[in-house]
Amino acid sequence: MSRISRYLPILSWARTYNQATFGADMLAAVIVTIMLIPQSLAYALLAGLPPEVGLYASILPLVAYAIFGTSRVLAVGPVAVVSLMTAAAVGNLDLPDMQSYIAAAIALAFISGLILTAMGLLRLGFLANFLSHPVIAGFITASGILIAISQLKHIFGISAHGHSLPDLIGSLISHLPETNPITLVLGLFTLFFLFWTRKGLKPLLRKLGLSNTLADIATKAGPVAAVAATTLAAYGFDLQSKGVAVVGTVPTGLPPIGLPEFAPDLWSQLFLSALLISIIGFVESVSVAQTLAAKNRQRIDPDQELIGLGTSNIASAISGGYPVTGGFARSVVNFDAGAKTPAAGAFTAIGIALAALFLTPFLFFLPKATLAATIIVAVLSLVDLSILRHAWGYSRVDFAAVATTIALTLGLGVEAGVSAGVLLSIGLHLYKTSRPHVAEVGLVPNTQHFRNILRHKVKTVPHLVTLRIDESLYFANARFLEDYVYDRIVCDDPISDVVLMCSAVNEIDLSALESLEAINTRLSELDIRLHLTEVKGPVMDRLKRSHFLDDLTGDVFLAQYDAWVHLAGDRAKAA
Repeated sequence: MSRISRYLPILSWARTYNQATFGADMLAAVIVTIMLIPQSLAYALLAGLPPEVGLYASILPLVAYAIFGTSRVLAVGPVAVVSLMTAAAVGNLDLPDMQSYIAAAIALAFISGLILTAMGLLRLGFLANFLSHPVIAGFITASGILIAISQLKHIFGISAHGHSLPDLIGSLISHLPETNPITLVLGLFTLFFLFWTRKGLKPLLRKLGLSNTLADIATKAGPVAAVAATTLAAYGFDLQSKGVAVVGTVPTGLPPIGLPEFAPDLWSQLFLSALLISIIGFVESVSVAQTLAAKNRQRIDPDQELIGLGTSNIASAISGGYPVTGGFARSVVNFDAGAKTPAAGAFTAIGIALAALFLTPFLFFLPKATLAATIIVAVLSLVDLSILRHAWGYSRVDFAAVATTIALTLGLGVEAGVSAGVLLSIGLHLYKTSRPHVAEVGLVPNTQHFRNILRHKVKTVPHLVTLRIDESLYFANARFLEDYVYDRIVCDDPISDVVLMCSAVNEIDLSALESLEAINTRLSELDIRLHLTEVKGPVMDRLKRSHFLDDLTGDVFLAQYDAWVHLAGDRAKAA
């Protein structure tokens, strides 16, 4: 049963489900549904898809995640960054019509779902650790800027195209003379209203005596109020005849169910984009899930999260949707609203399904400027340029990685940016670990502790050199250690013993083993003995399977102090 529960987390939380939990989940579902309806429509617009596709992507994925996901509060659905990446991936295919575009977006979700599910079954959740947080933060910041700029065309009522900042700005400027004044006023009013709703509405309602819960619901309903008001205005004043772009006919009904068409050429073109979307979606989702789980003293399983997100994307594809992931804003709202289990997501799916059945006829006159304003307000919360200042003050290497990611994303587009982010994260890891920190240490007086001779007043002995290695040893840094040891023994003082303090070494691969053998041989030729101290059990087990310990000219000591007493001898006492 436990093995089944590992792949079906619903079996764990459903056993303790009760009426109180149901009430909490229903309240959270109502609040998230109110927030999700305009967001789903807006993000579909951002992805270049008809608005109903956003609703379709917000129904079955929530149900699938409720069954297979491990986070109690993560809300899965369309998000800004993945929508932008979808637009970039499918837009580059030069497809002939909207039906082909929709089919490609559906295929993209299906491929992404297969990739994520396969990674989960193979327990590859650890791969997310190779993406550094500063690089991801830089990518999301740049994506937020790109998204906001790309939506200005709807605010001004003009046409503009491009996947990079220079292209977008150039296109916007060239079409500015075509600005529709009514659309601009409508868009700016909606922007002002939504920004004010986020910051000023809740305090105002609290002053008027509303409870915190009702004030919170009203605040979350701000986008819905904007949609309703501008739709009524567009209908009442016949703004469509005055050049205001509206959503138009939105099909009524539940999403169509069916497998995407398998077209090998299309799938091969989309595979890399699907892989990048899977990586970014998983990192964003698991970061949100872990943060919220920690607040409730809960844990998530990254490998099962891959399966949860994978099945959610497959569910999105078979119901006519596009790639989805866990959204930060709606997940926080779900958490704050008191959701207790993933059932809240399933209840939200019911709310979205009801909207698809009964509300879509009323969306015909919804201005696209309203949806664009909703997107802009949502994504500007993702923009955090302070990461540049923090990275500069803390690490120049991290700053270079963040700045490069932002620059490439803005200058070349989202796919180039995320590819650069992945490569930079891996390159940054290799660079840092290829030059491990190695400290020469000495004995702290009147203790058995050893510290860096450059930072502390410690006892040393001229003939004894102790080097503390603060990194696991593997192919990328093995030669660095060789060079470091050889450089250190070139001095005027006669050295008889070199000790490698391995307290921080968790791994020694074959390349590093060969380097240790080379160091041992070279030192032996110079009549210098090589010793190891504080070698961890797993590392020692592996060393015992080689001839290294048999050929070692010195000894392996359990503690560094034991080596000091044995090797320094009387000269240590005199020092």
